[in-house]
Formats: sequence, C-alpha cells, structure tokens
Amino acid sequence: MSMTCEPLLAALKECLLASDCVIKQGHLPSECLRDHTSELPERCLSIRKATFECKRGLLDMRKRFRGNNAGAVAQKLKESPPSQAE
Repeated sequence: MSMTCEPLLAALKECLLASDCVIKQGHLPSECLRDHTSELPERCLSIRKATFECKRGLLDMRKRFRGNNAGAVAQKLKESPPSQAE
C-alpha cells in the first residue's frame, strides 16, 4: 500500500477540472477550492476531505503502525464512475 496521497490529489484535480466552477464559470481550480466550495459537486468535496485526511495521516505517528488508507480510498474512487447528475 502506498504511503503517498498522489492518487487522491490526481482524483481531486480531475474532479475539479470537470466541475462547472472551472468549465462554465471559468475559475481556476485553486479559486474553486478556496472561494467557491459551495458550487463544487459533492464528489469533489468528498475527495477534498479524503485528501485532507490522507495528508493528516502522513503526520500522525499512529498511522505508522496501522498504515495510511489513502491507497484504498483512491482505488475505490477509481472504481466508482462519476455521476453526471452533479
């Protein structure tokens, strides 16, 4: 299992680039994360939270024994296709 958060960061980037905040409104992905979180789809917000938890887990000494579950979360995100209703 990987101890990095790279898969989650890639999923977050992909989700942000496909969001209406970037496509229709023309904001930068960083602006959407910082200033327009209420306009982001629920999937992007979930990935954002998982990314935060992953990064926090890298600093948590208890995770050194239990392992950071970022790889499992990233694999689950890859398997579930994004819904077009958002």
